[in-house]
Order: sequence, then C-alpha cells, then structure tokens
Amino acid sequence: MIVACITRGGVQPSDDTREAPRAQPVSKADLEDRIARFTEGFGARGGYRIPTRDERRAVTEGVALVLDGKEIEARTRLAEVDFTVRTFTDTAGGRRFAEVSDAAARTDGANRGWGRVYVDLDAPPRWSVQVPHPIADLDTERLGARVLRGTPGGVLVVAGAHRTAGRGDAADVAHRTDSVFHAVVSELMDRGLPGVQLHGFADESFPRFDAVVSTGSGNHAVADARRLATAFGSAGLRVCRAWERDCKLSGTDNVQGRAADREDRRFLHVELNTSSRADETGLEASARAVATVVDGWAGRCRPRRNVGTWGIRTGVA
Repeated sequence: MIVACITRGGVQPSDDTREAPRAQPVSKADLEDRIARFTEGFGARGGYRIPTRDERRAVTEGVALVLDGKEIEARTRLAEVDFTVRTFTDTAGGRRFAEVSDAAARTDGANRGWGRVYVDLDAPPRWSVQVPHPIADLDTERLGARVLRGTPGGVLVVAGAHRTAGRGDAADVAHRTDSVFHAVVSELMDRGLPGVQLHGFADESFPRFDAVVSTGSGNHAVADARRLATAFGSAGLRVCRAWERDCKLSGTDNVQGRAADREDRRFLHVELNTSSRADETGLEASARAVATVVDGWAGRCRPRRNVGTWGIRTGVA
C-alpha cells in the first residue's frame, strides 16, 4: 500500500526578535556513542520536570522548523526554551544529522529531562523510530541509533529521563500526553510519518517469547507487523504476534499508539527481551530486522511538498 506523507504548512517563525545562537564549524561524531553518552547518566530518581504547554509547543515547533529545513527560524524558536540545534556527520555511516537538545550551558542548574530529537538531513523525513524508556529498557537507545543510521529519511525521538525519574509516572512518556516526547511524535504523525517504538523486557517477564510485535491499540500496520515478526523469526527469535493472539506487553495502552490509531497512522510497538539485545550480535540482528520495515517506509512514503536543505554550519559540543 502506497501512503503519501501528508504534511502541514510550515510553522511561522516566532515574533521574538532575539538573535538566534551563532553557528559554529561543523563537527563529526559517532551517532550511537553520542546518544549513549547522553543517556548513561539517567538516574531512576530525579532529573525530570513536566513541561508546560507553551514549552511543549516551543520545542515541537522548533523540531517542525528543522524538518522544514528552516535553520534560522528553528534556532530562534528553540532558544526561547533554552534548546538548541547542532548538526554533525555520523562517523560510522557518513550521514548528516541535526540534533535538537537541551542547551549545553544551562544557567538554572535544572535537569528537565525533555529528551532529544535526531533528524536525517540527507533525505526528506519519511519515518520515525521512538525510544521512550532509555536505560530503563537497557540498550533500546543504542538500537534506536542503529535503526536511524541504517535507513535514510529517519527521525529518532529519545526520551530525556529514566521512566521512574519523575513523580509517579510523570516521566513515563509512553503513557503520558503531557511530555515533549509525545508532542514531537504527534507532530510526526500529523505529517503522515509511520513510526516504530522500541521497548525491552526482562527474560523472565515473558519466558515463552523473545519478542512481542504489536500494532498497539490500532490495526493500521498489520502488514508491516507481519514483515517485522518474520524478520525477527528469521533471526532466531520466538515472536508473539499480538494481532493473532493475546500477548503480554502488547502496548495497547501506549498513548502514542492510541494517537496513531485516531489519526489512521501506521504504528508498531516492539518489545525485545534482554537476551536479544544483550550484546553486539543481538543488537545488530535486531536493527537489521527493524530495517526490513523502515526500508519500505523510506521507499513508499513520499512527502508531498519540498523540504528545505540545511547548511552544515553548527558544531557538536
């Protein structure tokens, strides 16, 4: 089935006339290592604040401007909430990425935990990979980086705190709609981008299976789910197929999945046990399996409007 990427008109720049952060020389970085360094300090307690509606809007509109190739407007909008954009070339894959993140130099000492967004600058945005529980679901952040690196046109959304870092479930972004993570994923859905969300579980939680593949609360990506389950099976994993039987951990209460169902968007919820992502071999095999789906998304999902081209002018701190 051919699905066009339906996109909204560009977000208008903010009326704020403050100068955007100055550009710096381009740098190179290893995408996976950069993400791993970002997440490795996440603690199970502390380091998260629920963003206000205006803060969520500012970050999301900044990301939208990055997707539209509007560099100066993106920097200006994001600076209003002390976020920034850096661009770099991935030393492993050679592809250029924009990184939307909390500014490196904060003046209030707060760790807000709102996450990061990585955008492939060498191809129009066509699909997304989402990591809502980095560190808590160990190495899903590394898996997300490998999936992004492997296929053109991807957008990676990574949560900025351990899922238990906030009060109650405040930082569990897969089950909250008041997060930057959810706001950005919703923007990607508005643009018609299909998405795959990566989770992990302990082997003993569901010992009969190594992986659970689900379409969440909807059924708009069953064909994609079948392909993914087949790819995991070919890699030697025992797969629970949630559209065929009752499976634990099938993500039916996942709020991004529910939003995708309402918007008639394709959404895949993937759970992998610890053993399947515990080493280099497992991570690489899982990334290749996910690539069987996102490669198709990259080829079939064509945005209807032209996407601007970013110049590579900012450095990685």
